[in-house]
Amino acid sequence: MVDPSQMHAKGPNSAPIDLPVDPDSLSPEERNELGVGLLALDGTGLVLDCNRVAETLCGLPSEAMVGRNFFSELVPSANVPSFYGRFLASVRGGLSDHSFEFVFGRIPAPLRARIGLRAAAAGHLWLTITSLEQIAAGPSREAVLAAISHRSRAEPVDPSLCEREPIHIPGSIQPNAVMFAADATSLEILAFSANAADVLAPESFPPNGLSLSEVLPADIVSAIRDGLAAHTLTDGRLLRRSVVLPPRGERFLLVAHAHLGRVIVELELAPERPEDFSAASPLDTELAMIRLRMAETLTEAAQIAALEIRAMTGFESVLVYRFDTDWNGEAIAEDMVPDWQRPLIGLRFPASDIPAQARALYTKAKSRFVIDRDCVPVPLVADRSAGNAPIDLTFAQNRTLSPIHLEYQRNLGVDGSMSISIMVENRLWGLMIGHHRRPHYVAPETRAAATVLTDGFAMRVQEIEGKALWSEQQRHLDIQGQLVRGLTRSDDFVNSLTQGNPTLLDLFGAVGAGIVSDDVVCLVGTTPSAEAVQALAGWLRESLGPNERTFVTDTLVMHHAPAAAYTEMASGLLAAFVGHSRQHLLMWFKPEVPSTVTWSGDPRKPVLPGSGPVAVLPRRSFERWVEERRGHSMPWAPWKVALAAQLADAVDGVVLRQRRKIDELTGLLADKERLLIQKDLLTREIDHRVKNSLQIVTAFLHMQRRQIADPSARQAFSETSARVMSVARVHDSLYQGESMEQVDLGQTIQALCNDLAGMAGDEHSVELTAEPGLMVPYRHAVALSLITTELVTNAFKYAGRPDKGVRISVTVDGAAGAVRLQVCDDGQGMPLGWENAKAQGTGLGMKLIRAMLEQIGARLDVENADGACFTVHA
Repeated sequence: MVDPSQMHAKGPNSAPIDLPVDPDSLSPEERNELGVGLLALDGTGLVLDCNRVAETLCGLPSEAMVGRNFFSELVPSANVPSFYGRFLASVRGGLSDHSFEFVFGRIPAPLRARIGLRAAAAGHLWLTITSLEQIAAGPSREAVLAAISHRSRAEPVDPSLCEREPIHIPGSIQPNAVMFAADATSLEILAFSANAADVLAPESFPPNGLSLSEVLPADIVSAIRDGLAAHTLTDGRLLRRSVVLPPRGERFLLVAHAHLGRVIVELELAPERPEDFSAASPLDTELAMIRLRMAETLTEAAQIAALEIRAMTGFESVLVYRFDTDWNGEAIAEDMVPDWQRPLIGLRFPASDIPAQARALYTKAKSRFVIDRDCVPVPLVADRSAGNAPIDLTFAQNRTLSPIHLEYQRNLGVDGSMSISIMVENRLWGLMIGHHRRPHYVAPETRAAATVLTDGFAMRVQEIEGKALWSEQQRHLDIQGQLVRGLTRSDDFVNSLTQGNPTLLDLFGAVGAGIVSDDVVCLVGTTPSAEAVQALAGWLRESLGPNERTFVTDTLVMHHAPAAAYTEMASGLLAAFVGHSRQHLLMWFKPEVPSTVTWSGDPRKPVLPGSGPVAVLPRRSFERWVEERRGHSMPWAPWKVALAAQLADAVDGVVLRQRRKIDELTGLLADKERLLIQKDLLTREIDHRVKNSLQIVTAFLHMQRRQIADPSARQAFSETSARVMSVARVHDSLYQGESMEQVDLGQTIQALCNDLAGMAGDEHSVELTAEPGLMVPYRHAVALSLITTELVTNAFKYAGRPDKGVRISVTVDGAAGAVRLQVCDDGQGMPLGWENAKAQGTGLGMKLIRAMLEQIGARLDVENADGACFTVHA
């Protein structure tokens, strides 16, 4: 930052430099003898005449200037409110005499000049340019130019040097703004931009030791204090106000924020009339948002966003720039003028073009507009008493760009520019980038509209990508669910995952899959040979760390050299070990996808060595560079890796671990009466929703039943199997349903009755009448399923006759928020006094029924009508 002792007061408050005579009274020859630049402009800025000094200052002969617009064609850096806006105000005010200072970035060299506007007799306007000071390009710019001229022919340097450039503390701002930095507690001004005289009364410049309350209106200072107290001025949140300030009584746009104990106030001269600078209207933004909302695909949305923002901002080119997982960039959409010099659509850009610290800044500060790449930066002047700590301008709207960034733009042929962060789910997804070959001013209203529209595009991206991702994830979850259900019904997990329907091959868009179980390899689809897969599994066991369970790559040959023999079918690999023993391994393969990647320049040489204070320079070539990529597959989404790990856990937990604990489960099932009495334990087991484990238990009971000769023991095993199966059916409905809390009772009872009828034999039948879509809470479904199981199995045992079976009808319906479950049979009915009679069996079934009724607050009605009929009201 600049030392205050090196400053002198200058700006609009200094004495005007007037012409000694009226230009109307001079001949063309006499005008050429004047020591100031003189141009005759009409009311729109069209050059009607100019003298020799004006030719020298502008670097153009008079014949190249006359008939062209001074602001839009000859000196576009002057097409800003502080010059063109004042010119228009003078025209509207009757062409009265007017003067102010302006700093030209290049005409053809940087120059601080006094601008005079004087009415002419012929009705046009005389514009005078009086040179006050030739300005050097500035130390940063000079350092870059020196580094270019002394660039060595060494190999490219470490790009991480770019990442250490302190771009958040440039020590200067763009000349279209004025800045004050004050202490956040006392509001004492600690630093200010060197052009602060443009907004201060003469007696307040320089503002060393002053408070913001002494240079800004009271209501603005009060709003700043309120924002500081409410913590609404931090983390990129801004205070925006319009304020009229001396010395000219002009209107300024004020933006204030707080960061690291400093209040940063930025002031920018506002256009007298927004339409003078094609300011976007709310209607423009609304219509653009409507068009964007109608986009169905990412490509369509990106193209609409580029088109609408270019129409809104007037940039010659607007492109949508997307980052990949390695932070390389790609222009996925671009809208441009017909003669745009270098279309960038479809080109890739290496990550070094936007290094890490720049991406971090884009994540915090959403937008950056540069009017003139070659403007003369305005240094920040520090109060000596405040120390020499640099002012952090991370969130400043008018922070100057780094010299390396500006040189990058110069190499790209860009002058005016815009960059707005595209944030999707709080991450930097990409950038909305605007390019202009000449200086380009964008009105504040338009900047805000472009930022809003970019946010709208980001939300549309999130919707489009989120919808596609959700759909794909749901499809994979459904397949995984089917695989897990198959595991629960199989004693051979390898056969279940590779020979069933679906198989491992149906996951992740793979062309091949396989399982390595100990020394056995089972493959499905297009895969390397069994020997190659076995060797690959051995390499994975040796290469992965002890806590690593998964491995994923889309360039397998880069990690495992023998994979070069089968890149066509297995350039991509996703592998997941089952359990910590690593005896079993699940694998998926993706084929090579040869591709041609067109880079904007050679990505292998992104950064050149500099010299002196500039360690590195941006690359200078953006010519198309084509890379033929081999050995790459389509990448694996991170969620697919997680899903593969979950499936491996399911194999380990549902099959392998359950096999190891089969004896423990046998002991638990033998003690069934104690387990049923302890309802809390049963409820806790049900709450764990261990459907898969329950189905394994059911299969085990069937197997044990076949091995037992004692009829009573066989009957006990059958009853227990039916009860466990009823709970499993509830979990199955819960798993397949949309809600994790509600169960389709009719669907659940239907499946349960089918299972019970199948177990009972052909002589018995169960008919169900169920109200479709009858949803009940999970606990009610469990209780009603167990009650149904007991009533149906009791009917099988006691209602049937030896000469024929029993016909059972089950009805499930609901009304007024209640559920009715009825189980009727065509047997002899219940005997008189059955409630108090001794149970024919163990009586455990009725105990369970009463416990379930009590748990859900239901009642049971029993009547004889052509048989026994049990009705549960819940």
